[in-house]
Amino acid sequence: MQLAPETQLAPESALPNRDTNSEKIILDVGGMKCAGCVKAVERQLTQHPEVKNVCVNLATEVAVIEAEVGTVDPEELAKALTATGFPTQTRTANSQAGKKSDPAVRQRQEMQAAFRQLVIAALLLVFSGIGHFGDSIFPILNKIGLNNIWFHCGLATVALLFPGRPIIIDGWLSWRRGAPNMNTLISLGTITAYTASLVALLFPQMGWECFFDEPVMMLGFILLGRTLEKQARGRAASAFRQLLALQPQTAKLIANPDSEKFIAGANIVEIPAEQVRVGEWLQVLPGDKVPVDGEVRFGQTTVDESMLTGESVPVMKQPGDSVTAGTINQSGAIAMQATRTGDDTTLAHIVALVEAAQTRKAPVQKLADTVAGYFTYAVLTASLLTFLFWYFLGTHIWPDVTISSGMEMINHAAHHPAANIQNSALLISLKLAIAVMVVACPCALGLATPTAILVGTGMGAERGLLIKGGDVLEKVHQLNTVVFDKTGTLTTGKPTVTDCLLFTDLETSSPSLIQLAAAVESGTYHPLAKAIHQEAQRLNLSIPHAVDFHTEPGMGVSAVVEGTTVLLGNWEWLNWHGITISETAQQQAQRLATDGKTVISVAVSDNLVGLIAVSDTLRPDAKVTVDKLRQMGLRVILLSGDRLEAASAIAQQLGLDSTDVMAGIPPAKKASAIQSLQTGNIPHRKALVAMVGDGINDAPALSQADVGIALQSGTDVAMETAEIILMRDSLSDVVESIQLSRATFQKIRQNLFWAFAYNTIGIPLAAGMLLPNLGFVLSPSSAAALMAFSSVSVVTNSVLLRRLAHQP
Repeated sequence: MQLAPETQLAPESALPNRDTNSEKIILDVGGMKCAGCVKAVERQLTQHPEVKNVCVNLATEVAVIEAEVGTVDPEELAKALTATGFPTQTRTANSQAGKKSDPAVRQRQEMQAAFRQLVIAALLLVFSGIGHFGDSIFPILNKIGLNNIWFHCGLATVALLFPGRPIIIDGWLSWRRGAPNMNTLISLGTITAYTASLVALLFPQMGWECFFDEPVMMLGFILLGRTLEKQARGRAASAFRQLLALQPQTAKLIANPDSEKFIAGANIVEIPAEQVRVGEWLQVLPGDKVPVDGEVRFGQTTVDESMLTGESVPVMKQPGDSVTAGTINQSGAIAMQATRTGDDTTLAHIVALVEAAQTRKAPVQKLADTVAGYFTYAVLTASLLTFLFWYFLGTHIWPDVTISSGMEMINHAAHHPAANIQNSALLISLKLAIAVMVVACPCALGLATPTAILVGTGMGAERGLLIKGGDVLEKVHQLNTVVFDKTGTLTTGKPTVTDCLLFTDLETSSPSLIQLAAAVESGTYHPLAKAIHQEAQRLNLSIPHAVDFHTEPGMGVSAVVEGTTVLLGNWEWLNWHGITISETAQQQAQRLATDGKTVISVAVSDNLVGLIAVSDTLRPDAKVTVDKLRQMGLRVILLSGDRLEAASAIAQQLGLDSTDVMAGIPPAKKASAIQSLQTGNIPHRKALVAMVGDGINDAPALSQADVGIALQSGTDVAMETAEIILMRDSLSDVVESIQLSRATFQKIRQNLFWAFAYNTIGIPLAAGMLLPNLGFVLSPSSAAALMAFSSVSVVTNSVLLRRLAHQP
């Protein structure tokens, strides 16, 4: 059965359900430090009765709110979040263009501030750590006073007042608003250690140990970890920032488009790119960025489209060719006419799509989100229980337990020889409780998913692979079946007429078979119609006038040519009109279809008069792509509206079995065919399906599939419907997009495993689980170092995706 002679864009009803009464509000939220902060922001936003859905991203510091149109004031939401300790700004369509460089500027400012804090903390850390080496190694320390207890007290005080002050203030504010975070835990740990040491210093008769070096070292390690983490997060976001930087800032407006002096620069006015309107003419000189989407009117040049497709070879542009905003004009001056401006440009769509992808969470993240909501409370409880256990039970069950070797960094008690602190139950319990508070890391849980998605989607955008979010990554990881549409996807989409069989002699004065077919196809834009028109042009045949066009998608088309009704279509189309099909015609059609050709029947005045065969060649990379997908463990299925014989011939060239061919499926039934695979209603195993199409007439199937992949998308319908959009005309990108998705999701799983494993192992160790038998325990400063390392390791592991994604 042949494909429908006409292709139309899928109607809105065929697309996924989109609530036209909803709007998305984007807020830039600052002050988030860990997964607990994310939950606090989400909880604050969802308290608004009109808010339907909220998604907050820690890595990009963005909140996306879905609400009824006009029912929520973004400014009020921003003010409410700012009042609770999360400085927030609204993102509007008009201001977005001017703020595209803000993320890079803000990150640079944060890095400078963090580095200044780090320098101060490092100096304090060095001076405090000198005491650890003791008098035997550096006897001169006592002479210059660096091993004096009051000196270390002063260092700890300065550390808390200066580099530690923002952490303590944020921790306190978080506690007050009922959403304690990582800074709350660090603040409690450092202040408790400082207070206990201060009491011991002022009241030496109590016999407590002074450990002023602990809060200093805790702050030093934490600030070091945060600086490294910011650097790693900056590398993770580099691809996205580069994408934002592609947006041109200015455009050269041709004030008088009738003038042909645009090359010489006459009547040229430079204006901001966001002020360009559709229909206006613009000049683009060599080296300039194309300011908006448009069409070349004068001139000839080559354009670097690598930002859009990832393809480094420049593309020739001549009058009538389209150009895209953000691409770079290389060799010649051109005049172009704007067709899409502002947020409607392809680049703006890509930026919006990539940013939206970073707020769509993978289902595997739900467990981490649930844990994060209660994490800080759980850690505080564990810290309290640790203190109570060791104070009332542990030190009595194991009276010989000491922690001097594991925890004491500077024995300040040497200044008070009468003090017996080695087996102090209070000091042991207190230090273990502090270690539990400091070692816990909700930040790693919050960064595990968003940093990996940030790197993966940014890399994809660089290569012309647009992946719409974490949920897509998880579904791609679970895929077992990939379905390819045939025409325009596996084939070149440029068919040619190969055979023209006439069964009944036409009248001498009547148009030929090709002329009749070309006349009927004048009202359609399907590739088959184009092939017939090209054949008529090749034969220098005139095309008769036709009226009363009627199309039945997936079956055929009819029109009245010179007073006679002419039908073009498949057997089902002819049977519907009551036309008898001879045995000879059936045999000829089967012979042509066996050769992989699409057969079009032509009927005049209710009589079958001939057949036209059209052949569409496979893409050069089709066979390699199918082979690679099968090597990856995926089943590949060919979906076609053609007769079974024609589809099987193509499948044979691809090395596919007959069981992997779904033929005779018209466009309207492709979605049902995908659903049959998903539910197992056909004699195959139940499948998790990816559908690969060109976005033309297969939007419902792309929507029905678990993962829709649109190849060389030229339609907004495909941008809306597909989960993965491939911006260049290459089947190999299907393989690359699946590999990148799998690698990114693998990073998400690794990050989540490390975040959970670290806390699961680190907290019991800090609580003294190995202290009685092995004498091993984490000091508060060691716990702080481990906590900082956990966050850095998660972000660094995500950044490593840039290297691993190149591996198959």
